[in-house]
Amino acid sequence: MNKIELQVMAISRSVTQSANYAVVLGELSGPRRLPVIIGSTEAQAIAIAIEGMQGQRPLTHDLFKNTLETLRTELREVIISDLREGIFFARLVLDRDGEIIEVDSRTSDALALATRFECPIYTYENILESAGIVLEGDEEADEDDNMEMADRQPEKQKDTLSSFNVGELNHMLEEVLSQENYERAAEIRDELNRRKSN
Repeated sequence: MNKIELQVMAISRSVTQSANYAVVLGELSGPRRLPVIIGSTEAQAIAIAIEGMQGQRPLTHDLFKNTLETLRTELREVIISDLREGIFFARLVLDRDGEIIEVDSRTSDALALATRFECPIYTYENILESAGIVLEGDEEADEDDNMEMADRQPEKQKDTLSSFNVGELNHMLEEVLSQENYERAAEIRDELNRRKSN
């Protein structure tokens, strides 16, 4: 079967399952999107890797990456390989000294590792055909807007952060990172980036 390469397009709160998140994967050379529902822990792990944030201690996915690297094993690719009864299944394709090893994985964990290794994410046509959605014209822009809105902090929190100067924000960022409060760290980082762009 031909593999179709995907990339992480957005992470937002799930509309259908309020305690969970949706990772939206998009095919590199087409309009189709593959939404995958994941837990909040895995969503946070993916967001941290995408943003390049570092905590004082490694998270589970960082530990696994460090272990593979110590064992001189490379994560070559992640494949979302199956869809059964609404549940996605994934495989990690590892390379250890030229030997290819495939390991079953939860899709959320596979995506968290793919973002850390910066390796390609693939799926098959039949999975995109059955679970993918097609965006046309302005719907794609609407999706981007919706994802950004879902990830933004409430206006009240923005106003609170806007009352601090850059030095105070940097100090706050160090504190929340030491407490491993990555959601608050992302809010502070966004405020600092907003000021840099103005």
